[in-house]
Amino acid sequence: MTNKSFDSSLADAQGTRMEPLAVERFDFDGYAEYEADTAGRCRRFWAADSGVLVHRRFRVPEVYSYGCKDRERSLALQLGALAESKKYRADVPNFLEPWYGIGTVVSCFGAEYVWHENQAPATHPPRQSLAEALEYEPVPVEQTPIGRHTVEMIEYFMEQTRGRVPISLTDTQSPWNIATSVVPVTQLLMEVFENPEGLKELTNRAADLLIAFTQKQLDLLGDAVVWPGHGFASSREFRGLGMSDDNIVMLSPDQYTDLVAPITGRVGDRFGGAVFHSCGDWSRWIEAVRSIPGLVALDGAFSAQTDPAPNPPEKFAEQFAGTGVVVNARLVGDPDTVARGVQKLWKPGMKLIVVTYCDTPEAQAEAYDRVHEICSG
Repeated sequence: MTNKSFDSSLADAQGTRMEPLAVERFDFDGYAEYEADTAGRCRRFWAADSGVLVHRRFRVPEVYSYGCKDRERSLALQLGALAESKKYRADVPNFLEPWYGIGTVVSCFGAEYVWHENQAPATHPPRQSLAEALEYEPVPVEQTPIGRHTVEMIEYFMEQTRGRVPISLTDTQSPWNIATSVVPVTQLLMEVFENPEGLKELTNRAADLLIAFTQKQLDLLGDAVVWPGHGFASSREFRGLGMSDDNIVMLSPDQYTDLVAPITGRVGDRFGGAVFHSCGDWSRWIEAVRSIPGLVALDGAFSAQTDPAPNPPEKFAEQFAGTGVVVNARLVGDPDTVARGVQKLWKPGMKLIVVTYCDTPEAQAEAYDRVHEICSG
């Protein structure tokens, strides 16, 4: 089959529509057995120098947009996804995510959420200059309206599930992504040249707030938590904090290495290592990402159906084989698309997690077998 391009008519190219499933109808014991069956594979992979795992992600579009405001419906839809996911052959199980939405830490600087009907929540930059942001006294996340909502969502999920299924942290933005939402990015980029020390100060403040709220979430989640979290194949057997860093492309590789990478690494160091994500083609920034202290994993899109600007897989095979850094590779498409991507991504010494979105259990089983066959040589 020929490669398909990114379908811009879809609300979520990486989403699977689900029917909600009430808590009382969910088979918690069955899912616990399913998760336990994968634990050994995940543990061995994480400890090994190289290897491959397959994850069929179940991302419910409604949950990752306006549905994140409704705790009952969000949980029911995600439980439906967990139940359905057991039909799809994979090495890494799916997990619940109480809250999705950027801007959580930005709220500390006075941002208020905008909730348009049937849309994901949004924020506007609350401070109009770096000087104004540095003069502002931020409050802890849990004291903001969205922070309280997130805490209540986590508490509700834990109360309803009693921690019997894996649950991740909230959608975690990197300190740099947070800074670019606190101040209009056009203003902030001027400070790269005019006040780089002030820029680092703001980013460090964002990092401190992020660390504190991450710990707050961990206190609530306990042993239920999976790593790296949102957007990544995640397991209780893995480590490292996943952070979305899409605005890396606003900086040159050298600027990112100097201004941002050490701060990102500082956050990751508190939680088992830094884990990087960016949408789009960020291959020109590979060396900058590798400069993040304590980098343990990264995420990228590697097929045209996943992202309108996917990454060139060969560069990642060259740069990450033998490093011990896990490459979380998102590949939307049929088994042929997945196999072609993996053939270009795989190289002896790689630690590769192939994240698929095959439409049927049969297609997933074929993709699973082909991935493991390619990577066994």
